[in-house]
Amino acid sequence: MEQIKSEVKLHSSWKQKLQPEFDKDSMVKLNAFLKKENAAGKVIYPSHDDYFAALNLTPLDRVKVVIVGQDPYHGPGQAHGLCFSVQDGVRFPPSLKNIFKELHSDLGIEIPKSGSLKKWAEHGVLLLNAVLTVEDGKAASHQGKGWEEFTDKVIHIVNEEKEHVVFILWGSYAQKKAAFVDRKKHFVIESVHPSPLSAHRGFFGTKPFSRANAYLRSQGISEVDWSL
Repeated sequence: MEQIKSEVKLHSSWKQKLQPEFDKDSMVKLNAFLKKENAAGKVIYPSHDDYFAALNLTPLDRVKVVIVGQDPYHGPGQAHGLCFSVQDGVRFPPSLKNIFKELHSDLGIEIPKSGSLKKWAEHGVLLLNAVLTVEDGKAASHQGKGWEEFTDKVIHIVNEEKEHVVFILWGSYAQKKAAFVDRKKHFVIESVHPSPLSAHRGFFGTKPFSRANAYLRSQGISEVDWSL
């Protein structure tokens, strides 16, 4: 995948594990697809430099928590490579609003002014979307193009090489994607998605942030600072 190999820097902790993935047919086809879309003048989110932001901000040796999302936001200025997160100054999408409501209810943390979750990523929360790109205004437009296999491999690496990681899986898509996670050596928190369509049916009140920290503490691992 020459476009990504030559132009995108990937943190060394991930690069040594993921390098073989770039030579697989699925990624070669993905690269061809992205080149074709760019050549056609289509607007792709996030920016090229942010495709792997989740991995670069959260090196493998620092992963404490994994939150699995589905697709990047498809509106201008929103996506920056971290699931559920938006760039500074961008209006909160509905799911993120509900995440912040639960954060406040769970830990008493005030609703932040910015929707950027970059601080979480820097404190060991891998904010991984299943699909890492999307076309402007077209939700799920890059599903089935090859990203899913790549991000499956990321989750497999965490599952196999780490111990005592918290996996927060909101909604059936995330739960299916990470169904193979070894629950004997990791802690899995599942609930419905924070989307307004489902949040009142089992997201609010699940206390994922305090539960994650309680588990980390029980394993002698420093807690995540969830404040933003």
